[in-house]
Amino acid sequence: MIEAAPIRTIGFREHSQRRALAGEVHARPYETLSAPVRASHLAQVGASPDDERAHLAVLLAGHGAEPPGDGAAYLVRDLGGLRLRWERHSEFSTYTALRFDPFETPFAAGALDLLPADWLESLPGELLTGVHVAVAGDLPDDLGPLFDGNPLIGSRVLGGAGEAWTDFRLHADGFGRFAVRDLGLTRGQTGRLVQRLLEIETYRMMALLAFPLARKAAGEIGRVDRDLGGIVTQLADPAVSQNDRELLEHLTRLAAEAEHLDAATSFRLSAAKAYHAIVTTRIAELREDRIPGIQTIAEFAERRLGPAMKTCESVSERQQLLSTRVSRAGDLLRTRVDIALEEKNRDLLNSMNRRAELQLRLQETVEGLSVVAISYYLLGLLGALAKGLKSAGLPVNVDLAALVGLPVVAGAVWLGVRRLRKVIVHKDGET
Repeated sequence: MIEAAPIRTIGFREHSQRRALAGEVHARPYETLSAPVRASHLAQVGASPDDERAHLAVLLAGHGAEPPGDGAAYLVRDLGGLRLRWERHSEFSTYTALRFDPFETPFAAGALDLLPADWLESLPGELLTGVHVAVAGDLPDDLGPLFDGNPLIGSRVLGGAGEAWTDFRLHADGFGRFAVRDLGLTRGQTGRLVQRLLEIETYRMMALLAFPLARKAAGEIGRVDRDLGGIVTQLADPAVSQNDRELLEHLTRLAAEAEHLDAATSFRLSAAKAYHAIVTTRIAELREDRIPGIQTIAEFAERRLGPAMKTCESVSERQQLLSTRVSRAGDLLRTRVDIALEEKNRDLLNSMNRRAELQLRLQETVEGLSVVAISYYLLGLLGALAKGLKSAGLPVNVDLAALVGLPVVAGAVWLGVRRLRKVIVHKDGET
């Protein structure tokens, strides 16, 4: 006998999330089941995890079972002839009850019948999905009565090891129905098949939550788009007289409405895309083979679920395009305003230039008058000086002195004024 070598452990410094991430792929394992088995599945939305754990604790306490721990998101407990499975997802929670006793009529009594009615009626949140699954090897050849005579949808699955049948309708008890005929399924195949069928129905309903919102948003997008088209038409038509301020206020309001609409619907539309991808993946994992004359689950999803999801995708794309168009219209309006502002600035500069020219001419006129006025006063002083000198006995001719002094005084004053102006202009240029 070979002895096992001791395991060498090294004290690495691990990432704080390493253990949780490594165990995530095993967090919600499928059940290993064998026919006959009945499953009842509920998907509740709008409840807090704490309320759900507290509600579960009440049920489990009555059976002497361990309650869910703080922060738990998954739980499986055997309660006598019943196995209860609870899973918490990001937007919803699921409760799956399994019972393993033989049965003759698949949907006459479900697994939920083994749970207290008052406990079920007081489940936190609102019911979105309710479905019964019955797995047996001796299902009747005519399955129509099990589905109230509705058109059946079904196929051979998992390489012919079983058959899955449904009508994707809600029956009198408010639940959908799946019937699985066991033609050689292993325990693992049975568990995976039941889980996939329940997930197809749950994620199908979660994906369809976006459809009513998308139809409503489509009308709002159309209205905003028409208003935006009117603004763009006004901007593009030079013959139309527009008030840029009013256009800007209108465009700002449309941008706010587009952003509000996007904020109100983007999460739901993105979630619908993700849920639809999960539904498509789960249907592919069924590995369906056609039963002659019967529509397969994949065909039903493509023809019924596909158009609704295309509508959601179209609305999401239109929203993104609308935001882009509003942004482009805003850029166009800003360009228009900038051009108008530049034209006003150009006109203002031209007006300032004309005023500067008028001021220069006026200044030159004032300078000429100043030269005349200063020369007049200086000549008066010169004449007074000549008269004084003549009175003092000097041989001074007053008229001659005035005649000789006129060009000299006028020239000196003119040169002085020009020099003063040059000095002022030079200092103003330096500042």
